[in-house]
Amino acid sequence: MIEIKTRTELEAMRAAGLVVARTLALLADAVRPGVSTAQLDELAEQSIRDAGAVPSFKGYHGFPASICASVNEQVVHGIPNHGQVLVDGDLISIDCGAILDGWHGDAAVTVAVGSVDPIDLALSEATRRSMLAGIDAIRPGGRLTDISHAVETATREAERDHGRRYGIVKDYGGHGIGRAMHMEPFLPNYGKPGRGTRLRVGMALAIEPMLTLGSPRTQELSDGWTVVTTDGSRAAHWEHTVAITDDGPWVLTAPPD
Repeated sequence: MIEIKTRTELEAMRAAGLVVARTLALLADAVRPGVSTAQLDELAEQSIRDAGAVPSFKGYHGFPASICASVNEQVVHGIPNHGQVLVDGDLISIDCGAILDGWHGDAAVTVAVGSVDPIDLALSEATRRSMLAGIDAIRPGGRLTDISHAVETATREAERDHGRRYGIVKDYGGHGIGRAMHMEPFLPNYGKPGRGTRLRVGMALAIEPMLTLGSPRTQELSDGWTVVTTDGSRAAHWEHTVAITDDGPWVLTAPPD
């Protein structure tokens, strides 16, 4: 079953999304060499709880932290820890979720640590560009894979602009969201348009492409969570929670401005 929300319920999701947006802005500002991913996690939990919300991730199937902090070759689900201290040139993807009054918000950003290789910055820009293209493809009456196709097409356009190939991670993708963090439908980040679930007003989806500088193949580490590229290439991850409305997409986790 795909959850359809009323306008009032979407507004409640927007409130949760604003908690996520403000927390991610706080974390992005705190990212610098010498800061550990555990410190970022502590900052995130305090921000979320100060807003009267609860971290979505903490305790989710046993996940031990309030954010996922994935550095360099880590694609998603990196577990923050005090031993992982950021250094100049790192690329960190921060995934954050919050529950407010029973509704979830979920978003991710990729942040450069200090002076980062322009190739890595281009990777992050391509990933964000692909996410925005997926959001722009959302139309009531459209099909789920219209979004997938838009993400893939934007990735290929970025490849031509940047003069390099990007790997589209296929084992992970977007998802429905609402009263639970992960709901139907699953949203791949590639594919032909015009397939899958019909998009309806009141649906909410997390749009989240993950690109790599090499192979799209990934593996999960022995901690049972952290997903890394198999070839050690760097990865980027961007995400927004988006509602489908009569007026088009409403980005629920966009910053307040």
